[in-house]
Amino acid sequence: MMRNPLSAIAVVIPVHDEEALLGACLSSVCDAAEAARAAVSDVVVHVVLDACTDASTQIAAEFPVAVHTVDACSVGVARGAGVQAALRQLARVPADRLWLAHTDADSAVPRHWLTHQVALANDGADVVVGTVRPDFRDLSDAQIAAWRARYTPGVANGHVHGANLGTRASSLIAVGGFPPIPAHEDVRLVEEMRRGGAKIVASDDAWVLTSGRQYGRATGGYADYLRTQLV
Repeated sequence: MMRNPLSAIAVVIPVHDEEALLGACLSSVCDAAEAARAAVSDVVVHVVLDACTDASTQIAAEFPVAVHTVDACSVGVARGAGVQAALRQLARVPADRLWLAHTDADSAVPRHWLTHQVALANDGADVVVGTVRPDFRDLSDAQIAAWRARYTPGVANGHVHGANLGTRASSLIAVGGFPPIPAHEDVRLVEEMRRGGAKIVASDDAWVLTSGRQYGRATGGYADYLRTQLV
């Protein structure tokens, strides 16, 4: 179902002590934002520093992004804070024409990441579930072989990752936003949106490169999957 075209995008990025990878993340997001400005009138980026004790604050200050701080050690709380800040900034934009794009501070997005989500949203999607690929430099040869045996490039697997997710603001607001929990907030959100009747589209056309580290910032997250399941 064709919708009124989107008129604005807000990118939300939670950060917890990511000084080693944050610069590459923000550089890629700003590049994607620049590409998307030909498709929508406004593109903004909101970074939420959650209990950071490293140089993440200084790194974020080097980029044209809005920076917020929380002290929760909870990615659900951080994503929620970023969403609320974006909604306040873009309050003039009708919620059904505002797109919220989500990624993680240990990830790098492709230049067409946002334009791809915009195209799917303008074609009726309320949620875009994108794929991620781990940085093979962080994996063993056995893990790389296991990943290649399980995933086919170009084929969307439908797994929900906060590192590559897009949501229509109106649909997210309708279910109360991200649950304020320390892990799996992305999966829970999409489950609620599906129950609420949102149109969910899975795509591998703008996959995101994410860290392949074996021990992550959140228990039960992607790092745990790589360490315990990718064998």
